[in-house]
Amino acid sequence: MEIQYRKMTPSDVDTFISMRIKQLREEGATDEIDLIPALKDYYGRHMADGTFVSWLAVDGEKIVGTSGMSFVEKPPYFSCPTGRLGLLSSMFTDPSYRRMGIAKELLSRVVDEARKYGCGSVQITASDMGVLLYTDFGFVKNGNFMQYKL
Repeated sequence: MEIQYRKMTPSDVDTFISMRIKQLREEGATDEIDLIPALKDYYGRHMADGTFVSWLAVDGEKIVGTSGMSFVEKPPYFSCPTGRLGLLSSMFTDPSYRRMGIAKELLSRVVDEARKYGCGSVQITASDMGVLLYTDFGFVKNGNFMQYKL
């Protein structure tokens, strides 16, 4: 088994979405709505305009790990003078491929994409499983994140 890494292409979107849904379920999501159409729309639009990028880990033809970085812009502030942020998502490794360094390699690649895009920081809402990966990489917990559901 030799893991290769490559950027996601439009032909990978269906598999990527399937893995994204597995990830959400593994993290405890219980909403029973069909996310597939909204995810296809999102990835199609944002891959096309360059505001979403994903690196994949593949074993032969099988995708075994995913990552995603969405690029957003907001007014600049002191800790992010470009105003450009990377929003990390879709970090998922097939359970039979875990503990092999795949997630760390994928994380490194999408963080590099954020750097190239000119982002001043990368943010994530981490699952319990991912916290160690992100803190080992250098992410710092910010207790100020709040969300208001509409």
